[in-house]
Amino acid sequence: MNATTPSTLAGAAAPQAGAAPLTHATSQRSNETGCTKSGRVMIADDEPINIKLIQKYLRSAGYHEFVTTSESREVVDLVRSTRPDILILDVVMPHVTGLDILETIRNAPDQAHLPVLIVTASTDEQTKIDALELGATDFLHKPVKPTELLPRVRNSLVLKAHHDQMAAYSKRLEAEVAQRTADLAQSREEVIHVLACAAEYRDQETGNHVIRVGRFAGIIARELGCSESDSELIEHAAILHDAGKIGISDSILLKPGRLSTDEFELMKRHCEFGERILKAQPSDESEPFLLHSRRPVTRSPVLRMASVIARTHHERWDGTGYPEQLAGEEIPIVGRITAVADVFDALSSKRCYKDALPLEKCIEIMRKERGKHFDPKVLDAFLARIDEVSQIVVSLADQ
Repeated sequence: MNATTPSTLAGAAAPQAGAAPLTHATSQRSNETGCTKSGRVMIADDEPINIKLIQKYLRSAGYHEFVTTSESREVVDLVRSTRPDILILDVVMPHVTGLDILETIRNAPDQAHLPVLIVTASTDEQTKIDALELGATDFLHKPVKPTELLPRVRNSLVLKAHHDQMAAYSKRLEAEVAQRTADLAQSREEVIHVLACAAEYRDQETGNHVIRVGRFAGIIARELGCSESDSELIEHAAILHDAGKIGISDSILLKPGRLSTDEFELMKRHCEFGERILKAQPSDESEPFLLHSRRPVTRSPVLRMASVIARTHHERWDGTGYPEQLAGEEIPIVGRITAVADVFDALSSKRCYKDALPLEKCIEIMRKERGKHFDPKVLDAFLARIDEVSQIVVSLADQ
């Protein structure tokens, strides 16, 4: 192996008599005064004398950190391991040509912007065209002259430094955007939970009920083949399925016994109330005061979906549900999903009018409603993940 590491070459540049040993601090000071140039230079040429000549010219101009090799088969690995700031590459070498090496380097995403100066003794115009098409930065003709070498190296390193600065700035921006996006997502989730819990506290339920329903809905969506982003959207939207309970009287919500026909008709209106709340629409009573104002419009995808769920999660597959007696696929899929999640949680949880049922009994009741209350494929998807569901029942059990 004829490779020379950066540390070896840095040490090879002996300090002048009486000068202090070169350290990071002294190197930085020298760079600031223009005595040395920053940048790791890699030189690949099958003739060692050519490497020494190029190093001599560059050292005289203040460059001192080098990686060199006269073995063409080592070049690509050395580029990956030492990460030079510029590569000075001979074209005609045994085993692997410079153009083959250039093509390999340009196909690596992390090396696509590495400046590559092609060195050749050939005057063949096609060689130059091929090198340019492969992404060569510039050319040097043998024998290399310092008046041609130094400005090309300097200009290439300036462009590389500018690119690196822009790339670092872009990464910082991406990190900031990602953090702000995460903060916004967290704030959105907190607002959703607060609104959902407001309705549940009216109903003397814990906030875990709405969280469980959301989790169950997300599980069903994933089992049905929805994308992860859509499944997360359904999970968050389903949390708000009963937001309309805010508009229902305590005498109905908290009644321990069976509701009368009139009371049940009023209870049904929580679907309508939920839709209006989540669409940011005013109540009927407030309409006269808003005739001359601009009605708010819900732009949030999660609130738009939640409004559909609030409206349709009590519809039944056989058309006997409410409020619109929709049947089959007339019911939006998010409503059908939430219907399964909500009924299961109602059966498996303690309520003011009932005790919690064992898991096996809940499954038995729901299977009897397959094709009646529930969309068969949605119920089957739910039951296919019943082990995951039962873990959520335990981990988010009401205290």
